[in-house]
Amino acid sequence: MREMSNTVELTKENFDDIVPGPAGQDFVFIDFWAGWCGPCRQFAPVYEKAAERHPDLVFAKVDTEAQQELAAAFGIQSIPTLAIIREGVLVFSQAGALPEPVFEDLIGQARNLDMAEVKRKVAEEQAAEGQA
Repeated sequence: MREMSNTVELTKENFDDIVPGPAGQDFVFIDFWAGWCGPCRQFAPVYEKAAERHPDLVFAKVDTEAQQELAAAFGIQSIPTLAIIREGVLVFSQAGALPEPVFEDLIGQARNLDMAEVKRKVAEEQAAEGQA
């Protein structure tokens, strides 16, 4: 068996398998990147190390050149952009390469989210939009 990275390439074809809805994977981190992007290349080893340290989480990468539809679906304006989906809810999305300690802190914060509270707020926002 050949050595594989701890990250998975995310495409529109495998998206539903890797990022299922509320009943699916608890956590998916997504790194939107491109080969020509210097900051993306700087962030890549930080992302890979985090994936090694947290084997219970899913770390996915989206090549924005190859997966333009997926990048557009997430509204990616600049790269690298990190997105976190937990229980089917986008809980974080931010452009920019994060230093390792900041990324580790973010992973901890995401682990500690009260998802019942997050889902309640999302439901309230959706209800308010429906009334607008």
